[in-house]
Amino acid sequence: MASELTINKGELIFQEGDRGQGFYIVAQGKIKVFKMSFEGKEQILHIYGPGHTFGEVPVFQGKSFPASAMALEPSIVLFLPREVFVQQIEKSPALAMNMLADLSRRLREFTVQIENLSLKEVPARLAAYILTLAQEESRGSQKTTMQKSHGSAANVVLPVSKVQLASLIGTTPETISRGLKKIEQAGFIKTDGKTIVIIDHQGLEALSHTGRL
Repeated sequence: MASELTINKGELIFQEGDRGQGFYIVAQGKIKVFKMSFEGKEQILHIYGPGHTFGEVPVFQGKSFPASAMALEPSIVLFLPREVFVQQIEKSPALAMNMLADLSRRLREFTVQIENLSLKEVPARLAAYILTLAQEESRGSQKTTMQKSHGSAANVVLPVSKVQLASLIGTTPETISRGLKKIEQAGFIKTDGKTIVIIDHQGLEALSHTGRL
């Protein structure tokens, strides 16, 4: 049912307002889904890697994309036309249930993201993001980048730059650097470039909820 598309780094896949003719699956690379303000400020909503779907809203609404999507690195995506996929859903109730489960999970993630952006300080947002990243990677296949170390420590590799991470959690790259340093000084993590070693998982969880270091 799908057609394979090769996307260059920095290339737009679709823009907010474009008519949605189907949705996409990341086969290789990284895709960001984002919105732009009238002032040109970018807010990243999601960053998706291999195995993730995006752009599903028009499949059910039959309308335009509510956000834009761009490749963060050379990527390969699969495009599934709306009409063909709807026919397949009608034949397979299990497929529809799986899609609903995935969309429900994303709705919960959006709720957490809104809470983080509106109610929590940067260290708490960072802690929540690191924990979410660790959970996503632990659910991954053999390609996971989280490796168990001694005790409860785990190595998590940030999938994006500090600029992109700042856009994702609603702050600046400089504040990201200061926030990571504070969390490291508190003994919850150790950083080495893009690698973050989670030393105190419970402490990181408490920080993500209370925001207190």
